[in-house]
Amino acid sequence: MYLKAITLGADIVCIELEDGIAPKDKSLARERAIALFAEPHAVHGVESIVRINCVREAHGHADISAVLATDTPPPALMLPKVQTPDEISWLDNLLTERGHNTRLHVIIETNAGLEAAHDIALASSRIDALFFGGVDMAAELRCINAWEPLLYARSRVVHAAASAGIDVIDVPYLDLNDLDGMKQEARLARDLGFSGKGCIHPKQIPILNEVFTPDKKQIDYAQRVVDAFDKANTGLVVLDGKLIEKPVLREMKRILEIQARASK
Repeated sequence: MYLKAITLGADIVCIELEDGIAPKDKSLARERAIALFAEPHAVHGVESIVRINCVREAHGHADISAVLATDTPPPALMLPKVQTPDEISWLDNLLTERGHNTRLHVIIETNAGLEAAHDIALASSRIDALFFGGVDMAAELRCINAWEPLLYARSRVVHAAASAGIDVIDVPYLDLNDLDGMKQEARLARDLGFSGKGCIHPKQIPILNEVFTPDKKQIDYAQRVVDAFDKANTGLVVLDGKLIEKPVLREMKRILEIQARASK
C-alpha cells in the first residue's frame, strides 16, 4: 500500500504504527515499517513519515529504539499525543546523538498539548509541521467533533505554527461519502491559516490539492503585488485603487512559493 500511496498525488504519506495498529501487531508493523527504508526507492516528490506511538508509552519507546538501531531511518517521524516540549527535546537529542537527520511532525491533540503548543512548536529545529488531531481533541474537550466547537483549539495550533514559521495541517475529514463537506471544511481550514489537510482515502487527494493550491487569479494578483512593491520601494502601494501595506507582501510571496513548488 505504501508504494502505491506515494504515487497518488499527496505531499506526504504517513505509515501508521499508532492507533491504526492493534497491540498484538505492533512489533510486526514496526519491523515492516523500518524495513521500507532499508533500500533507496523512488518517492515521487513525496515526504514519507512514520507515525510512531506516544513517546510516553512502551510501544513508543520500542519504536524509537528501532529508529535509533537502524542505519537507514525514516525521513520523518510523526509524534502523537505530545504534551510537553521536553518530549520533543528528548527525542531530538537521541536522534542527534545517533547522527540521524530525521525530521519531526507533531500532533497537537490533547489539552496539555494545546496549552503548551507554542513552546512545543519551538522545541526543535527538526519540526517541519504541527498537525491538529481533532478527534482526540474533541474527546479531551468533551465537545462535538465539528468545526465550531473546535475553532478555538484549531486557532491555537495555527498560532503556534505561525510563531515557529512551520506548516500546520488540519485533521482528516472522516466521512468518505461527503466530499462536498470535506471541501467546505478544507476551505475553512485554509482561510484560518492551515497549509494543508490530512486525508484517509485517495479520492480525497485531488479535492484537497485544489483547495490548498493557489489558482491562477491568486497567483497573478500575488505577482502584481510583488512587482508593485519592487518598483515602488516603499512600505505601501496602491493597486487597483486599494491600499496595500508591506505585511501583505509576505503572504503574496508565500502564494508564489507554493505555486513554484506545485509546478515542479
